[in-house]
Parts: sequence; C-alpha cells; structure tokens
Amino acid sequence: MKNELLKKVRCKEAKIGIIGLGYVGLPLAIEFCSSGFSTYGFDLDEAKINSLRKGDSYIKHIPSNKIVAISKRFFPTNDFTQLAVADCLIICVPTPLTKHREPDMRYVFGTARSIAQHLRKGQLVSLESTTYPGTTSKDIREILEATGLKAGKDFFLAYSPEREDPSNEHFSTSTIPKLVGGYSKDCLEVANAVYASVVKKTVPVSSTDVAEAAKLLENIYRSVNIALVNELKMLFDRMGINIWEVIGAAATKPFGFQAFYPGPGLGGHCIPIDPFYLTWKAREYNFSTRFIELAGEINTMMPEYVVQKVIEALNAKGTSVLGARVLVLGVAYKKNVDDLRESPSLRLMELLVAKGVHVDYSDPYFTYLPPMRKYRFSQESVPLTPQNLQSYDCVLLATDHDLFDYTKIKEFSRLIVDTRGRYPCEDKVVQA
Repeated sequence: MKNELLKKVRCKEAKIGIIGLGYVGLPLAIEFCSSGFSTYGFDLDEAKINSLRKGDSYIKHIPSNKIVAISKRFFPTNDFTQLAVADCLIICVPTPLTKHREPDMRYVFGTARSIAQHLRKGQLVSLESTTYPGTTSKDIREILEATGLKAGKDFFLAYSPEREDPSNEHFSTSTIPKLVGGYSKDCLEVANAVYASVVKKTVPVSSTDVAEAAKLLENIYRSVNIALVNELKMLFDRMGINIWEVIGAAATKPFGFQAFYPGPGLGGHCIPIDPFYLTWKAREYNFSTRFIELAGEINTMMPEYVVQKVIEALNAKGTSVLGARVLVLGVAYKKNVDDLRESPSLRLMELLVAKGVHVDYSDPYFTYLPPMRKYRFSQESVPLTPQNLQSYDCVLLATDHDLFDYTKIKEFSRLIVDTRGRYPCEDKVVQA
C-alpha cells in the first residue's frame, strides 16, 4: 500500500485534494498543479469555486493568469463526495479563537468528519492548519479511525504546518522549507515524498506533535518580540526617544539581535491567535504560560494606546474629539495585502467611533469595507485627493501600504498620527 502510493507520487499520478482554498490552500494547489499533479480544490464558499472555474483569482497577490495556467489540472469543487477520488488530502482550514480566546476547532474537526465519510485505504491525510500539539495524533486520528481504518496501517496521517507570508517577494510556497511530521515512519515517508515533489526543501521531524509545536514556537517568538518593542515604544515615547531610531541603531549589531517593529496591534490569522492555542493546551498539564499571555495582553491593548495618542494629538491642536473627522490609512492587517483578518485597523475604527469620532478609511486594496463577523462597517474607501486630505482633522496611518503617496499625504494633511514610523516627528506628525 505504501509503495503503491509512493510510486503514484513519484510518477505524478497521485491525485491531490486540498480542502480550504484561502491564503494557504490556493497557493498550495497552484504548486501541485504546476508540478504536474491533478488537484481537486474543495471549499464550501460557492463564490470562490465559481471564480476559480472561470479562471479568476480572489486573492490580489495571486494573479488570475496563474489560475488560468493550471486550469487543465485544477478541479475546484464544493462536492465533498469527491474526497474519495483524491489519493492525498491536505487540510488548510482556519483555526480561529472563540470569544473566550479558546481554540475554535469546528473547521478542522468538521473537515476531518467529512473526510471520514469518504476515507479509503491507502490515502494520505495531512493537516496544515496551525493548532496545539496532539491535534493530529489524537483528535484527528480518533475521528478518522472511527471508520474502522487504522492510521499508519490502512491510511497515512501527517502534519505539515503552513508557512505562507502573503506578498513576500523573497519567499513563495515552493521555496519556504516545509516541516513534515508523520504519525508513523511510513506516514512520514509518504507525506515527505508528497511535499518534496512541490517544495525545494522538506524538514522531516520525529512526530506530528513536534511539527505542531514548532509552528507554534515560530509564531510565539514573533508575538513575544513584537510585544517587547510595543512596550518599549510606549516607554520611550514618555522619555522622548524615537523607538524607530533606537531599533535602527540596535540593528547595526551584526550578531545577537534581530529587529522587530512596533505597530497599532497585531493582525493576520497567525500571531494574534496561535499563541493562545498553546496557553489553552498548557492548562491540561497544570502549567501557566505567563510569558505568552503577557505578550498577548500588551499586543491586544495597542489599539487603545493609539486611540489615546489620537485624542491627545487632537487636543493639542485645539480640536474636540467629539465630532472630529479622522481618516484611517490602511485597513489590511499588514502592508501590500488584501487581507482583513484580525486587522488592528478595524479595532481602531471601532474605538474611535465609540469616542464620537467620524471615521473614514482609505485603502487601495479595499474599495469597499463590507459588514464582517465582528464589525459592521459599510463604507467606501476615500480617494486621497488634496481636498479630501485637508477635510480631516487627523489622518491616522495604520497600515503603511507602498501604494500610498506619502509625500502628498504629508503635504495636505492637517495632522498625522503615524503608527508605522513612516514620518519623522515634526509639527504636524505624531508617532504612536
């Protein structure tokens, strides 16, 4: 059974199934198709399926011509009975938090149950969603083994965490080293062969638990260090010291230092969420992850700090907060992407509205801001004309897209609150 699947993979006759066609699943599907594999893309969102069938991309950093180029090998569908057709199934669904900041595993476990309905001998099931150690080896395995089939014997089970970085021009799905952990030696061998066929370097590890823990460490490392510079930003602001100049100076040391940068809060699907998967799991072992939780507290409070800086900046100009007009620049969670997930800009807008501020936004990647699960904005992006810029009491730079004309913004804005260090401190620029 193992040798048969390995042969299919080496000959590129294995059919790949990718469940979840978002920022992780779609790039992965493109890589498999481009490498010569027939690939089924599964998603519950009918609009996504229809777009892909027409050759249209709904993710800005993935051009539509890439979808057209793979059309002969790519089969987008919301028909989950087709799961039985695929030899290798890869789960790329979200792992958000509940309102109590605990793991929300509905999507992962729901997908596993769908696979279980169609699971057959000889298939590989690999999870890529970031999660707590034990998800694959215990939770997913138990769901799949309820069919009577056994992991490592009748089917292969693996965990290989996604490492996507949207809009990064230096790394892509195929060039980022891929961690691979298997439930057994045979599971690892099969999963490693599958991923090695589309990425330049795989990094096999001893278990799925190790791979899951490594992914969490990657994101916790960033969360903790960003929290550190956010805290230092607040301290240095009181001391009259420019945090960005401090970081630039420290970064000249050729060893023992890596630069991290402050901001208005954390965004994206990984850093604001993933550390809490480990803090939750740690309670099972009667262990308190104080360092991780403190970092989360600092990063979560940053939008409140920025709003306070806006209020102080308006007061210094003699402008009442109540009824003030503020234009938020950038609503994406980071620059140069069309991704709103956990964006601190949305929290900033919510907090400002609660203070009685009239809030608009401008973002070249979002001409319209639709109602979302947590937020109910229904607004259109404001063009950055001189007349529009002059009409606002304050321009709040939240996401520093490269497409913004920073010279024009500075020239025509009455007051700028800069959370990204794009401008030096001067009369009408306040760093926050």
